[in-house]
This record gives sequence, structure tokens and C-alpha cells, in this order.
Amino acid sequence: MSHVHIPPSPEQEAALRQQKRLSALASLFTSFAILALIAIILTLILLPTFKREVSDVVAYNMPSQDEEQVEQRQKTRVRSKPTAPSASQVRVIAANTASPVAIPVPELDLSDSEVSIDFGDGNDFGDGWEMSEMESDATGGGTTFFKQKVVAQRVAYVIDASRSMTKRRQELMRENLIKSLKKLREPMQYQIIFFSAPAWVAGIEQEFDFEEGEATFKDDSGSYEWEGNKGSYRGWEPKGKEQPVPWIEYNAKSRRKSIEHVEEQVMYLGTDWGPPLKMALEMEPAPQVIFFMTDGAGGKTDDLLSDLKRLARRKKTIINTVALMEPEAIDGLEFLAKETGGQFTIVDEKGRVEIQELD
Repeated sequence: MSHVHIPPSPEQEAALRQQKRLSALASLFTSFAILALIAIILTLILLPTFKREVSDVVAYNMPSQDEEQVEQRQKTRVRSKPTAPSASQVRVIAANTASPVAIPVPELDLSDSEVSIDFGDGNDFGDGWEMSEMESDATGGGTTFFKQKVVAQRVAYVIDASRSMTKRRQELMRENLIKSLKKLREPMQYQIIFFSAPAWVAGIEQEFDFEEGEATFKDDSGSYEWEGNKGSYRGWEPKGKEQPVPWIEYNAKSRRKSIEHVEEQVMYLGTDWGPPLKMALEMEPAPQVIFFMTDGAGGKTDDLLSDLKRLARRKKTIINTVALMEPEAIDGLEFLAKETGGQFTIVDEKGRVEIQELD
């Protein structure tokens, strides 16, 4: 059987070509659509991976020298002086030693016309640079007396004013006592008790009659009498009410007045250790440190020394002692200093001052 090939007509060829073009366009469009969809999907998946974090750019300009100086001045702290603490709120520790590494900062009280830091006095930097621990104690202060250094808030001076205090001894006493007063600082408290046969607070009016065995002391608070053996400086005691011994709040005004009292104090007959030390130890509150200076051994007995030791220990008071050109006083003064945790100084006949080591 034979096949007869009938060629397509022109119309059929045109329709076939049109159908092929349409199929190609449809295929091409479908391909682009699929590619676009894949691109969109890939973009959604991969976009977070390509996210870049932009770091902050910090610019720093070096300050000029003037700016640094201004900034430093703005950071300077101004420390005001602490107010005096209440005795019931703060327990102050008294010490007799100075830190070997502390650097003292001299203070100038510009409100006082008698400004002095005593620079150049002594063997080294002078007494004006000796208060190494004082500045570190915000609740107290300190001072020195015949080379004895202390840190305390309450200091009492018990000072010999007997007739045996010759011109040179008086000069040493007044000079060292005034220097010590100038080194006190607010808010410290202090008091000065002079003694010969009786004892009295510095600055009080004094009337003595040793022939009759009478002495009278007067101030704004009243009159206080003492009596003793006629013509003798032994056995003097208060007659009637005893003179109160108040604390003095340290400031420029009180310092000036106390220095005047020291400069004007008259010397009287007799030397008795007991009355002035008991007056100081019975102050309220008790002194943390007593500076006891004498040029005599009058009234020094074993019973008195034992009584003073017990009273000082009960009051928790340190007694620093100074033997001013009097060898006979050395044993008793060394005993009081050693038994109360104090310091002992000997001033020899040439006026040389030496701190003694206590065993």
C-alpha cells in the first residue's frame, strides 16, 4: 500500500508557525517567572546574612594646656574643718607616738596676728613640722611639749610656778609652753594649771600670804581659798569650795589670752605635786594627756605616786613628765610616765632637752 503525501496549505503553515511562536513565548515567560520567584526566595533567605552593622565613630580632640588647667581646678576638693564631736558620740583615742611616714601640712591661722609655724626651730625641721599624726585625726589634734609629741583632743598642762623657777628655767618653761599652745588646733580643748604649794587655774586673780598660811584665788565664778602651815609650803589644801577647772575651747582668741597668762604668771614659794595633778585628773571629762613639768621634788612620796598612778589609770589618762634641771625629781617623774604609758623628758643644767627611753 502506498502513502500519498499531501503538502499543507499556506494557511495551515501559517497557523503552525503562529502556534510555535506562542509556545516559545509561553515557555520563555514561564522560565522568567520561575527565575524571579527563585530570586525572591533566595533574597528573603540570604538578606539577613548580608546585613552590616555600622559602628559609631568617636572623635577625640586633645585638650589644650589651658583646658587641662581649668579641668584640674574644677576637680579640686575643698575640705572644711570638722566641727567638734560630742563626747557621747565619738570616742577619741590618745596616742604618744608619731607616724614616721606621715607628712604634716602646716596650717596658718590668718585670723590671728601672731601667725607662726616655728620653721627652723630645733635640730631638724623644727617644732612647726613635728605634728605628723595630728592632721590625720579628724576628731582631735595634737601638740608637742619639750619634744614630747602627742595626739589627743583634751590636753591639760600642769606647770610648776614655784620660786625655785629661776630666770633661765622660767624662760624655758614659758617658751615651750607657748610653742605648745600655738600648735593646738580646733576642735581641741585644753587647760593650764599652775602650782607651787597650792594650785590654781591660769589667769585667775591670785593673793598669797605664806606667813599666815593663806591663799585666795578669784575669778568671775567666785572666790576660792587655800590654807596651809604658817610659813611653810607643806600641807596646803582647799578651804571650803574647790575651784572648778573647766575646759577651754581652742581658738585664736583663747590662745592669745592663755599666752598672756603664761607670760604674766608670777612665781611663788613651794612645790607640791599632789594638788595640781589631782585637779587635772578630776576634770570632766578627764584629760587624755597631762603634761606635768616641775623643777622640784617637793611632796613626792611613794603613797602620793601610787595614788596618782591609780587615779590616772582609772581615768585612762596619760601623764607625760618633764624634769626641769632637777635630778631629785627624776625617779618620781619617770615612775608616773612609765606607769601611765607616758613620755619622760629631762632638761639638764645647760637647757638641753632629751627624751628618755622607758623600760
